Amino acid sequence: MRTVEIVSGADKDTILDSVRTYHQQFEQKPFIPGSTPILVSGAVLNEDDRVALVEAALDLRIAAGTFARRFESAFGKAVGVRKVHLTNSGSSANLLALTALTSPLLEDRRLRPGDEVITVAAGFPTTVNPILQNGLVPVFVDIDLTTHNTTLDRIEAAIGPKTRAVMIAHALGNPYPIAEVRQLCDEHELFLVEDNCDAVGTTYQGRNTGTFGDLATVSFYPAHHITMGEGGCVMTDNVVLARIVESLRDWGRDCWCEPGEDDRCHLRFQQSMGTLPQGYDHKYIFSHVGYNLKATDSQAALGLSQLKRLPEFTATRRHNWRRLRDGLAGTEGLMLPEPAPGSDPSWFGFPITVGQDAPFSRRDLVNFLELRRIGTRLLFAGNLTRHPAYADREYRVAGDLKNSDIVTERTFWVGVYPGITDEMTDYVVSSIREFVKGAAG
Repeated sequence: MRTVEIVSGADKDTILDSVRTYHQQFEQKPFIPGSTPILVSGAVLNEDDRVALVEAALDLRIAAGTFARRFESAFGKAVGVRKVHLTNSGSSANLLALTALTSPLLEDRRLRPGDEVITVAAGFPTTVNPILQNGLVPVFVDIDLTTHNTTLDRIEAAIGPKTRAVMIAHALGNPYPIAEVRQLCDEHELFLVEDNCDAVGTTYQGRNTGTFGDLATVSFYPAHHITMGEGGCVMTDNVVLARIVESLRDWGRDCWCEPGEDDRCHLRFQQSMGTLPQGYDHKYIFSHVGYNLKATDSQAALGLSQLKRLPEFTATRRHNWRRLRDGLAGTEGLMLPEPAPGSDPSWFGFPITVGQDAPFSRRDLVNFLELRRIGTRLLFAGNLTRHPAYADREYRVAGDLKNSDIVTERTFWVGVYPGITDEMTDYVVSSIREFVKGAAG
């Protein structure tokens, strides 16, 4: 019969020391231009991250628990928000944030089917899909071609009698005029959901993005500023909205005790809700039609390790973006990005738009870069209204979507994430300049 030996504290330390030694075997290989891939995004992981994951595994942290709560507290302090709820993805965070605004607990302010939500046509579908999933109507607005964000005047012009909310993402880490949009929403009594998935560490007028909306969301997918592998969160300073988000995330249950706790609130068998019998177990009373969208402690352990490096990651993203911007300045046929006035973006990527009169197409330039192992991406979906998924969906367009169409046809972006070195960035710059010079010659 096999016996299981319990690992002592000393043995655990030995294991974790071995994990560090194991990690150190994987030395970074030298960059070889044209051979080494230059990715557009990715996780930057060190030995502390590997140790954090192994330690969580040794402790059998297989569900949401202590590490998740620690991360929620630490991330809230880092960003400057009161309440953070960890989720299994940024997409789930967006779904929870928008769905929270439909809660009966909001009484007359709740969003109802047919209400309109202003959003951007040139973006990622997970900012828009929750609107449709809740029976609401997206109102699409256009963007500016230098910041790749919409503008205050476009949002204001889109407000109609059915408009009840605004839900917009900061484009590639560059913020839209979020303070002014916040004021506009207050004036018109609109909810504001701030999709901050691409902009952790960005500031606008000296204040962190993610702190302006009634609700804000973040993604911890490997492409983003810090990673848990998968994961996301919903943030808010509003305790009522926070309570709704928690209920929706945790199956829709009314009880606020942790799943493994019994009667922490001392009200477990004293509730009377709906038409249930008096004293029905509060752990099984449901006040929302919810989901299970929690993350695990192992994910949170990695997130806590990554969070320590957020200032470093943010500084590197800014450095890489500036090196690209300075290196490509004046390149014929290309429109280069600009940071939003009053902002200090924590960049997600470096967008480039091929000019209408350029002697080459986006496809030509992208193919050239990809052959050199330089990764590229389009600006997400481009104009979402042109995609088959939305062909039979109800939506409204405010104004025209001219610039969203230009983005669809002529814009792409390259990476600035912390795994990219100066040598790699300089190779990207020289490659683009070489291509443009050859096309013009």
